[in-house]
Amino acid sequence: MKRIESYVNRLLAESTPDRPLWNIEKIREGKINGWNYIDGCMMTALLNLYEITGQRRYYEFAEQFLDYYVFEDGSLRGFREEDYNLDNICEGRVLFEVYRLSGKEKYRKAMDTLYGQIRRQPRTHEGSFWHKAIYPNQVWLDGLYMGQVFYARYTTQFEDCAHYEDIRNQFRTVRRRMFDPETGLYRHGYDASGAAFWAGENGCSQNPWLRSLGWFSAALIDVTAEIADGHEDFKAEMTGIARELAANLLPYIDRESGMLWQVPNQVGREGNYPETSGSAMVAYFYMKGARLGILEESYASVGADIFQSICRRYLTEVDGRLNLGGICLVAGLGPENNRRRDGSYEYYISEPIVENDAKGLAPFLMCYTERLQLEEKQ
Repeated sequence: MKRIESYVNRLLAESTPDRPLWNIEKIREGKINGWNYIDGCMMTALLNLYEITGQRRYYEFAEQFLDYYVFEDGSLRGFREEDYNLDNICEGRVLFEVYRLSGKEKYRKAMDTLYGQIRRQPRTHEGSFWHKAIYPNQVWLDGLYMGQVFYARYTTQFEDCAHYEDIRNQFRTVRRRMFDPETGLYRHGYDASGAAFWAGENGCSQNPWLRSLGWFSAALIDVTAEIADGHEDFKAEMTGIARELAANLLPYIDRESGMLWQVPNQVGREGNYPETSGSAMVAYFYMKGARLGILEESYASVGADIFQSICRRYLTEVDGRLNLGGICLVAGLGPENNRRRDGSYEYYISEPIVENDAKGLAPFLMCYTERLQLEEKQ
């Protein structure tokens, strides 16, 4: 386990706020780094590490990193509300902790900046947030993690839980529209208008995609953990959806690799592979869910086994340097001018597989912190 912390320390030492080593997507594109969900996932993992290990260097790096992106008036470097991109809400979840620990008012103002987008985010006719302005009427599983965790925390802490029913309705809509009874899993995307080129008769995309299921599973646990006492019906409904998904994912854990695959219901098909980021998020879902009592206690060992399988398969050492592989760089649906992203099996297996990208590294470290807590209990 200590070698994992050494790996993290190396990544931090070689990263700067404007060029973090883990944002492989931006590095490949040659773009200037701005406020984004990839860094948000990494900062979440670092703050978790700080909370569990007490090693202040993790908090100090996260605070210095955020200090670069958050201006005194609460505006954010590279953030544009008019994009109405739910991904950009994700990093906001770390502001609560950094504000509490630092006392810097600019972090409180930045929360309000992001909440302004939440309140003005375009919606489908059923009340669900659009995933982005460029994806009108579309709901992606990813977006439940990107937007709803911050939304739940903000309305709990600052609005006396005023918008719980809105959050509840959006999870209900996903369960009603995107759940596939044939597989027991959820499709990656849903277009409430049915207009997207990738949408089938029911408005859904063709296949489940592992990382989107991972985002969704993590959202179920993290949002449920935010629900205040006195809202037991909401908590019970979220717990029911989480427990259903936990049971339905079990058959898709490959016995040979111990992981879940990029297209999870097509294990062993040519081109498919055990994928790190989604497997790590599912492991996090199982371990944290069990720790909090949202899932049954037995799921803790299921998550721990997935985590160990990732370590065995994809955590490698070359010249004394650890690397985490098996990470799908990116996947999505459309837009109209990118019809390659059509939700087909062939599309999902065509995306690049990389090492050390935060979309895999951050969930892996979140698993690591859950594993540390599990060890403390044993």
